[in-house]
Amino acid sequence: MTGPEPDVTTLLGDWSRGDRDALAKLVPIVYQELRALAASYLRREPAPNTLQPTALVHEVYLRFAGQRQVDFHNRTHFYGAAAQIIRRVLVDHAREKQASKRGGDAKRVTLDAASLLPEQKDVEIVKLDDALSALEEFDPKKARLVELRYFAGLSV
Repeated sequence: MTGPEPDVTTLLGDWSRGDRDALAKLVPIVYQELRALAASYLRREPAPNTLQPTALVHEVYLRFAGQRQVDFHNRTHFYGAAAQIIRRVLVDHAREKQASKRGGDAKRVTLDAASLLPEQKDVEIVKLDDALSALEEFDPKKARLVELRYFAGLSV
């Protein structure tokens, strides 16, 4: 007979103290919530979107698993860190897509014709990242609030 399932905060504490098995126990507990957050954000992205919620959550896991040391105080702290990783993944993905558009089989248009084209969502995510970075220098708390609201879907 096994004991009661540990709560998220307990597992985060164990993981912070170096128990690598705690991450394996934590993932099934937080997976659906992280996936729902990823799906919520990706629904706001224009179709077709090459990222899937599952892939986004797996990337969050891989980045967490790759860290040598973590120090999460509670589940809010954990989800905030996950939101930062989601932000990084989405910005990196947008930048990769932008870079691939600068050549190869890209259709060439004149500057006059290009001014009539709608702005791409990928450009907007990069601009948002730049704006958040600037806000972070000015007011880190407000930048964190925007990040948690926009990238993690959390509310005040």
